[in-house]
Amino acid sequence: MAQKTYAGVAVDVDAEGFMTNHAQWTREIAGAIAVEEGIVALTPDHWKVLAFMQQEAREKGTAPSIRKLSKAGVISTKELYTIFPGSPAKKAAKIAGLPKPVGCV
Repeated sequence: MAQKTYAGVAVDVDAEGFMTNHAQWTREIAGAIAVEEGIVALTPDHWKVLAFMQQEAREKGTAPSIRKLSKAGVISTKELYTIFPGSPAKKAAKIAGLPKPVGCV
């Protein structure tokens, strides 16, 4: 299994860099992944999305899609694309220490 070092900690990752062991996730690791993904600092809105994604993953076994995030009222789709530019669900899942969401290319 591949490993990557974030915030001085080696974590298990898959071929695309998504963590494979969520138990290794910390807020410090999230911050380091965010920087690698082009997000300089995680804001309260980022943390709100990350917490929702982790809760959904615990309850449903998979990270939520953009549509699910928007429908849940966590954050608007427009804001989601603003704070996680490019591929919001994929970036947010990676930063949250979750597997790549189903349906993300």
